[in-house]
Formats: sequence, C-alpha cells, structure tokens
Amino acid sequence: MKHKLYSCHICCKEFSHKRNLISHYRTHTNEKPYSCDVCLKQFSEKGNLKIHYRTHTNEKPHSCGVCSKEFSHKSHLNRHCRIHTSEKSYSCDVCHKQFSQKGNLKVHYRIHTNEKPYSCHKQFSRKSFLNRHHRTHTNEKPYSCDVCQKVYSDKDSLNVHYRTHTKEKPYSCDVCHKQFSRKSILNRHHRTHTNEKPYSCDVCQKVYSDKCSLNVHYRTHTNEKPYSCSVCHKEFFRKGNLNRHYRTHTKEKPYSCSVCYKEFSEKSCLNSHYRTHTNEKPYSCDVCCKDFYDKKHLNRHCRIHTSEKSNSCDVCHKQFSRKDHLKSHYRTHTNEKPYSCDVCHKQFSLKSNLNRHLRTHTNEKPYSCDVCQKEYSDTGSLKVHYRNHTNEKPYTCDVCHKQFSLKITLNQHHRTHTEEMPYSCDVCQEEYSSKLGLNVHYHTHTKEKPYSW
Repeated sequence: MKHKLYSCHICCKEFSHKRNLISHYRTHTNEKPYSCDVCLKQFSEKGNLKIHYRTHTNEKPHSCGVCSKEFSHKSHLNRHCRIHTSEKSYSCDVCHKQFSQKGNLKVHYRIHTNEKPYSCHKQFSRKSFLNRHHRTHTNEKPYSCDVCQKVYSDKDSLNVHYRTHTKEKPYSCDVCHKQFSRKSILNRHHRTHTNEKPYSCDVCQKVYSDKCSLNVHYRTHTNEKPYSCSVCHKEFFRKGNLNRHYRTHTKEKPYSCSVCYKEFSEKSCLNSHYRTHTNEKPYSCDVCCKDFYDKKHLNRHCRIHTSEKSNSCDVCHKQFSRKDHLKSHYRTHTNEKPYSCDVCHKQFSLKSNLNRHLRTHTNEKPYSCDVCQKEYSDTGSLKVHYRNHTNEKPYTCDVCHKQFSLKITLNQHHRTHTEEMPYSCDVCQEEYSSKLGLNVHYHTHTKEKPYSW
C-alpha cells in the first residue's frame, strides 16, 4: 500500500508523516513554540526542549556499555560509541576522508564547496560556529569552570580549559607519540610529519598547514590589525603578539628557567635560553654549517652569506640586514638613550649595553672560556677572547685584504684608506679617525694624566 506523501509548498520537500512536515515548516517560519521554563530559551521541536532541559537537571539517561560514560542525548551516546569501535562509515566522495558521523561529513564537504550557509554579516560553515560567534556581540559566557570559576562562551573552550587543571592530554600523535590536550593542536602537529599544507591564500597562493596561520597571513594583505593595546593603543595582527607586547607595560615574566631561574616574558625566549644549558643547537646554516640555538639567529646569520641589507637609514642611507640594527643605529642621529642604569643613572642607547654595564656594579662574569677558564661579563668579549686561541680573523679589508679579529679594528683600519675622520674635538676641532685617538688628544686640554709609572 502506497503511503500518502505530505509536501512542503515552499521547498517541495516531501514527508511521509504530517507531523514531520509541520516540524520542517518551522525551518522556514522560524517559529519556536516550545519554551524552557528555567532559562526561557525557545525551540522549534518538543524533543529538543526535552533534551535541553537536561542541561538544567543534569540528567544523563544514556550510558556507554564500554566505559560507562553518561550522556543526556541518545545521539551523543551513539556518536561516542564509535570511538570504541573506530567505525567510520561516512566517506567524502571528493577526497575519500572518512568520518564516524554524518554531520561531520556534511560539515567537511563544505571545505570543497566553500559553502557557508550560516550568516551574521560574517558567514560560517557550521551553525555552532555562528552561535559561538554571536556571543562575541552579546558577550554571553554561559559556561563556567567549577574549579576556578573562569567563564567561557562555548562548552568546547570550557572542556579544553578544564584540562589545564587535570593535565589530561587525550590526543596522541601516532608517529612520535607526543600528547596534546586538543585535537586541533594534534592535527596541526601531525602536519609537521606529513608536511601537508591544505590552506592556501587566494591572493598570493602561499600555503599553510593550519587555518589560523592563513587567517593571520591574510591580514598582511588587508592590513587588518584587530587586536589593540589598551595602554598605548598599538595594533597587532595576532592576539599572541598583543599579549607579548602587553608584558612590556606590565613587566610580567611568567616563564622561568628550571636550571638558573632566569625569567622570561616569552616562552620561545625561555626555550632558546634553555638550550644554553643543554648546548643544543638544532638550527644549522646550509652554507657554512654553523649551528644556532634558535631559528631567529640562524635567519640573521644567513644574511651574511646573501649580503642582503633591506633596511635603510633615511638620514644617512646606511643599510642594515636587521631592522633592530637600523633602529639602534638611528639613535646615533637622535642621541636617544632610552635605557638607564638604576644604580648610577648612566644612560644607554642599547639594552644589551645596559645589561653589560650593570655587571660592572655586580661584578658578575657569567661567561667562561672553555680553554683557559677566563671569565667575562658578556658573550661578545668571550667571543673576541676566544680568537686568541683559534687565531681566527673573520674581518677582511676589501681594499688591501688585511685581516682582523675585531670589526672595530677593521673599521679603524679602513679609515687609513678613506682618510675619514669622524671624531672631532669640541675644544679645538681637531679631527681623528678613532675615538681612542680623540680621547688621548683630549687629555692635552684637561692636563689629565691617567697613566702613571
């Protein structure tokens, strides 16, 4: 016997039961006739209200027969059970990726179609993303941690946060067995093994292993800087960069070395520092094979080989390979000295010079030569000293090819070719090629005799 079909007059979808047609029709009218008497949230179907009500009563009538975990919704139990059976019966017909839930396959398929059916001016591929986004407008945070009372706008974020208390890391890499508290972090990590970069910029075609990096990169094209410092109003592409910057105001250093207890404002700086104890140098130059503690120092070093100097001073047009060197150099024009010693109040143009100077008060000499055990207050002096043992002379005059162990000595020597005399006496205006020569001359005016037999 053929069943009568009930058809929606708007979209022509057919149903075998009239009640299903009535429920479906509310997707067009947005009618929500069922209301929760606790929080007044409204629903289009009575079954959804009943399931929602359990969030207030904490009733979980559905239990897993394997691990006894309880659920408020039968569909959630069925979904959970597939974790134990590893059943993935839904397959994408484009890339053949398999899923344990039909809903996840449907959401995944939108990666291929680029469909974003949920809109709040901004468009989303998932309804849950739209709901979560909507709370950025309402500032609603209905989920609260029962340990520290921190509140969240979505349950997923609360669950992830809760693992900071339990130290639970339920997601494990099947290649290196590293464990993670979040599946998204595991997925991102896994691409370091596969070198997969599925996210591509539609402007410059640069590819990325995760969507977050693509979104951040895209702002270099739009120049969007959505994160602003509440103190100085400086704007940033990334929230992480804002947080890092904010510590320059608060002087907070939340990361501490477990060996020497030195504190750092950034975790990456701590990691790099820690390698000074382990002597691990994982970054290697493919030209000269020199090893480095961190990637930043390797990149800086590589410019020696390429002779790239993309940063130019707009006063004297001197070029630099590093932006921070240009910034430091610029202070020779402005005479700015933003770093001050809190003992003697002497001022410095570079923070590294201040740190070096501070050791003249503390007499600290943390850097030791591994050949003769002579100690130094800074790495630069140790490096220069070490050349006495190696007889290394890395600086060469491009005119006469004479070699020097110090760059400053090369610069002084170079002036014998150029006849440049940049140091001038402010008493008699006599000029000198080196600062040392000027200082010695200056004693003829002051009658000072600092050296005695």
